Amino acid sequence: MDQPTAGQAMPVRRRATRTILAVDDSRANLNVLAHRLGHLGYLVVLSDHGAEALDLISARGFDLVLLDRMMPDVSGIEVLQEIRGSRETADLPVIMITGRSDPGAAVEALAAGADDYLAKPFEFEVLAARIERTLARAGRVEELKRSNLALDARIAARAIELGEARTELAATRADRGRLIASIQALHDELDRLSV
Repeated sequence: MDQPTAGQAMPVRRRATRTILAVDDSRANLNVLAHRLGHLGYLVVLSDHGAEALDLISARGFDLVLLDRMMPDVSGIEVLQEIRGSRETADLPVIMITGRSDPGAAVEALAAGADDYLAKPFEFEVLAARIERTLARAGRVEELKRSNLALDARIAARAIELGEARTELAATRADRGRLIASIQALHDELDRLSV
């Protein structure tokens, strides 16, 4: 890579903007989250209803969902179960946030498929760190999926090549059999003529 000369700026590598869906029945909580996460470079989409969140998730791709556990219409657990039940969103990272601090609530959220769990009140820096960790892990999983797809494609190509080689081998064996039969017929003809 060329080094910049005097007066040139170093090229800046920018990461892609990550999109987070924040779901909470409290507009005040959502606005604070959007403001703080926006300062960290995230694009934040807000929803104060579980049903609306599911519609948003099916309509567009998100990198992560911050999901309040307790909501009036459709609970966070129900939203999470819908997310995990769909093939398209089964691997979508979800961090469950709740006002309940009892261990049973955490166990229920994690058992339903949450990638992480955070009880309110929480330090924003802790949430930011958990988001980064969850997104990094999701990125590794996505890379593994891409590698597996590439490997599957290579295996399929090799299987096709093997099938073609087997067909060629069978044809060669058939040609060899015909050649041996032809040579044998010539030997038999020579034997008959030499008598």
